[in-house]
Amino acid sequence: MKEKGGFIFTSEFNQSLIMKKVLLTLAVVFGGFIIAGAQEVVNGPIISLDKEVHDYGTMDQGGDGNCVFTVTNDGTEPLIISRCKGSCGCTVPQCDKDPIMPGATSSIKVKYDTKRVGPINKSVTITSNASNEPTKVIRIKGKIEAVAQTVGAPVKEVAGPTNKQ
Repeated sequence: MKEKGGFIFTSEFNQSLIMKKVLLTLAVVFGGFIIAGAQEVVNGPIISLDKEVHDYGTMDQGGDGNCVFTVTNDGTEPLIISRCKGSCGCTVPQCDKDPIMPGATSSIKVKYDTKRVGPINKSVTITSNASNEPTKVIRIKGKIEAVAQTVGAPVKEVAGPTNKQ
């Protein structure tokens, strides 16, 4: 037993204090490894888009069915988009096949045939060499309303007889 400042310390107390310090140190070190492991570094091309869905809202039949998705390469190597495919013939995507350098952007233009009346819910599948998502699906949605049309043949106005006296 040792007396220090009015407190009596035993060897059991010292061993307990040392064990607590060792366990606390191990917990901190182990926790650091877990946090470091959770922050996985991904190398290679990484695809990210400004939006997953483009909503046209409600538009008239024959309206502008064009929209643009912006693709960014957040990776460390060039991103190559090898294919863009619409879910049907009414949805036509246009992708640039040139490599997108790290940090650079490119555009995917999508045209929807607005001659068709009704709801829009179509997709475009993007195939690339991205390490995070080699196959990425983006969507377009909205509603096309029919434009009011006149029924029947056009009426030609004919000037009738005039009463001149």
